[in-house]
Amino acid sequence: MSLPTRDLTTKAGRTLTFTALGFGTAPIGNMRRVMSDTEAEATVASAWDRGSRYFDTAPLYGHGLAERRTGAVLRGKPRDAFLLSTKVGRLLEPCAPGEEASGIYEGVPPFKVRFDYSYDGVMRSYEQSLARLGLDRVDILYVHDIDAMTHGSPEAAEARTRELIDQGGWRALAELRAAGDVAAIGAGVNEWEPCVRLLELADPDIFLLAGRYTLLEQDALISLLPACIAKGVGVVIGGPFNSGLLATGATPGAMYNYAPAPREVLERADLIEAVCATHGIRLAQAALQFPLGHPSVVCVIPGGQTPAEVFDNADLLRAPIPDTLWRDLKRAGLMSLDAPTPIEA
Repeated sequence: MSLPTRDLTTKAGRTLTFTALGFGTAPIGNMRRVMSDTEAEATVASAWDRGSRYFDTAPLYGHGLAERRTGAVLRGKPRDAFLLSTKVGRLLEPCAPGEEASGIYEGVPPFKVRFDYSYDGVMRSYEQSLARLGLDRVDILYVHDIDAMTHGSPEAAEARTRELIDQGGWRALAELRAAGDVAAIGAGVNEWEPCVRLLELADPDIFLLAGRYTLLEQDALISLLPACIAKGVGVVIGGPFNSGLLATGATPGAMYNYAPAPREVLERADLIEAVCATHGIRLAQAALQFPLGHPSVVCVIPGGQTPAEVFDNADLLRAPIPDTLWRDLKRAGLMSLDAPTPIEA
């Protein structure tokens, strides 16, 4: 099955072609439940079968599991037929069983994470990722999680950003791009503010922004997304379902930002879903397609732990949505009036 594509021209003049629907591999790193390699690899293969040709992974996801499982599938595909990204900023180091501190990832290998945004740390992370993937290159390298959500405060996030710039981490990325080892560099974060900061300090090609430009929240429209348009920087939207809430609706136990959704967020999601229902549109369908309305967005990457979830996402992306839905959401004050919509785009 084919999917719509979008192109991004990098600072080095290379053109990357993204399928509008990609695949985010965090869930196959044993997110909240242990999966077998066979089960995880079948899910990655189903994304390929449904037309996705952009795959994003990271050392953090299952402490290497997601990279290894993703590589096991993609090694059997023509290398020029897909785009692959991974991330730097965390090194995996051997530890005693039980010391992994793996958070939402279960049953991970005996590795613990150490943050390192220096020149050597970035290069080591890149080389270790290639080894786990079993591939000779990746197309995109993102700096992972230089945000307050990860490091505890805006001040701590700024300190990590300065580490990246002052201790050579960004220089390492720029050298890899200049040498043609990778095609594009940027940041993968859960907040839009570090992206704005990186635009001030460096020359990224692309950002992976998770959960911050969705049907529930569009603050990235204020400064980040216009700046990306002005500077020719592409945006991949991760977490289009905001950790699940926009897929499940406001059900008991619905998740938002990797935690149980607060009451006010549940109420807003419920109102959005009610408007969708008047048009015969599933909440998840609107949530998946909405970010693609913005001209800076090149791809949206939901995850999935089963082939069925992946198939459903592909069907949702292809199903038409009437322009009247977006107009009604705006009239109800449930969507920014400035948000471009897929039909307008």
